[in-house]
Amino acid sequence: MKKKIYFLLLLLSGFSISYAQQTRENSFKVIPLGVKGGLDESNLSSYMIAPAGSNNFICADAGTIRHGLDVAIKNQLFKGPADEVLKNNIKGYLVSHAHLDHVAGLIMNSPDDSAKNIYALPSVIEVLRAQYFTWKAWANFANEGEAPRLNKYTYVHLEEKVKIDLKGTEMQVVPFILSHGPAYESTAFLISHQDAALLYLGDTGADEIEKNTQLEKLWKEIAPLIVKNQLKAIFIETSFSNKQPESQLFGHLTPKLLMTELTKLSKLTGISALQKVSVVITHMKAWDKEELYLVNELKKTNTMGLKLVFPEQGKALMF
Repeated sequence: MKKKIYFLLLLLSGFSISYAQQTRENSFKVIPLGVKGGLDESNLSSYMIAPAGSNNFICADAGTIRHGLDVAIKNQLFKGPADEVLKNNIKGYLVSHAHLDHVAGLIMNSPDDSAKNIYALPSVIEVLRAQYFTWKAWANFANEGEAPRLNKYTYVHLEEKVKIDLKGTEMQVVPFILSHGPAYESTAFLISHQDAALLYLGDTGADEIEKNTQLEKLWKEIAPLIVKNQLKAIFIETSFSNKQPESQLFGHLTPKLLMTELTKLSKLTGISALQKVSVVITHMKAWDKEELYLVNELKKTNTMGLKLVFPEQGKALMF
């Protein structure tokens, strides 16, 4: 009887992932609204994340919003309409960096959105405030910047390694600075609920290419969670195949560089512990045959037997 009541409540709330997926070992549900990097404006980085038993989502990046919601509704993940899901189920945005393929959906849907927070590092907020939410570029829907301010969005200035609550959700977040090209900050978000966590990385280069140790420092921070089996998934980009010259990576990863970084992480955790963590490949800048080529490269370079996941727009993931 309790199972039937729980399933009915899920349906009434608008989220219709089957009860069979809502098992106790799952800590998070993720709905990709966009999974690509670069050129396809209908499918750019954006991931709705909530605890497995909740419909209060945070959106990690926001390259695509409306089309992703339409696909999710078509796949019966929400009852819709899209504008109601946007207003009621997305409680805020975690913006890793301010490149357009990570914020375009947020900007374009702002007129129909409800009041909520935008969580980002100060350097990211500065771009949103000075370049996008202005009256020359769009309109200032935020609480800072050019007047008049419409105060729909409230900027929350994150501080590295400082945990805060995500308003309207049952989750918390800790940000870490990443390097996405020379002197350009991106962000990794460690999202937690109770004793479980999920790590979402925005665009990032490898330490050996970026000439710094940002990923090394991140791996040291999250390694204890992997050892304790508390980190359920790592969302990390692989934009280009190994054919891409290192001089033209522009702060991105290839399969070779990804596995080099994950090998460093495995030395802190042990391979067996890391094998329990889902590694979700994001931000592929490849289509058709090139996408198949990149996926095959990832599989071939996965000599540690890691659990690689290739997300699809509008299809739910459980961790």
